[in-house]
Amino acid sequence: MIDPKLFVKGLKLAGIDFATGVPDSLLKDICAYITNSFSKKNHIISTNEGSALAFATGYYLSKKKPALVYMQNSGLGNIVNPLMSLVHPKIYGIPALLLIGWRGEVDEKSGIQIKDEPQHKKQGSSTRELLEILDIKYKIIDSNTKNIEKLINQLKELSLELKSPVAILVKKNTFSSYSLKSNIQSSKLTREEVIFTIANNIPPNVPIVSTTGMASRELFEIRKNAKDTHAKDFLTVGGMGHASQIAAGIAFSKPDKKVLCIDGDGALLMHTGALAISADCKNLIHILINNEAHDSVGGQPTKGDFLNFCNIALNFGYKKAFKVFDLEELKLAIKNSIKSDESCFIEVHCLRGNRESLGRPNRTPRENMIDFMHFLNN
Repeated sequence: MIDPKLFVKGLKLAGIDFATGVPDSLLKDICAYITNSFSKKNHIISTNEGSALAFATGYYLSKKKPALVYMQNSGLGNIVNPLMSLVHPKIYGIPALLLIGWRGEVDEKSGIQIKDEPQHKKQGSSTRELLEILDIKYKIIDSNTKNIEKLINQLKELSLELKSPVAILVKKNTFSSYSLKSNIQSSKLTREEVIFTIANNIPPNVPIVSTTGMASRELFEIRKNAKDTHAKDFLTVGGMGHASQIAAGIAFSKPDKKVLCIDGDGALLMHTGALAISADCKNLIHILINNEAHDSVGGQPTKGDFLNFCNIALNFGYKKAFKVFDLEELKLAIKNSIKSDESCFIEVHCLRGNRESLGRPNRTPRENMIDFMHFLNN
């Protein structure tokens, strides 16, 4: 395996001393090392991948040095526009080194795709083809890759020569383990306790749209343990940051039906402007579970530790906003939101992490969708 310390040493030897990006579970060890070893002025955890590439562009314009931009391969969708219309050699010609976690990777020799979550199947099989279409030169690394410092320097030089981003595509289990230094949190609630309280304090006819990651896994298991139907829940297994707009689309189309969205701080920050749209849905209850971290992909911090999300929601047009600190306050906020005829936003803080025994949904996204649509329309 590649030692994260050795990789970062290679970056600095190549003159790459600034990093930005969106955390990825496959890259969690190297991201953790970057967070702990780079100064705050040399590392920015971005809200989405396109913004990270734009930040790297500003850094290059100021310092004349390429930056490292890290992401999961699902994030390629968010950087297609700036790759093609901003940093491309035919436009501004901005060099950068992209570090991409390859979820749903395909074995180069056998052509067999490694088993992964449903949302990574198509993205994983198309990642190399997409990079080629985008004219991004790349190298694949894995746990057996040698001379990583030399490879990094070669790619940096190629990026400068081509006046274009180049990429390192990272296979699963490439980096050796490294833990992020944890910060003390004031909340005593777990996310699973919060979701359990939500699920048990709303009318049975209220649909839930839950955000990508652990929140959807926990909601699924809560229903399973209660022997309750999964049909009331739409689990947003991909499309990070878009759960609120799925919920808003339902609320807009079903104006006489309450709709509840379970969101996360990292996901909400990814597309915050969407709040201006969802705030117009009078029948929407938007619950933000804020653990100040990208919890499903390694616990990298977000800006959720100091932002006042309730004020942000009100400024975007939500009519009511509740900041709650315990389960009793959460129950009361839900009760008031159910009674309200205006858009409502609830923020509740919780601890990072999840129990090790947490399972994964054993139903396909398609099965979930069919049952959910039947529930909505009957």
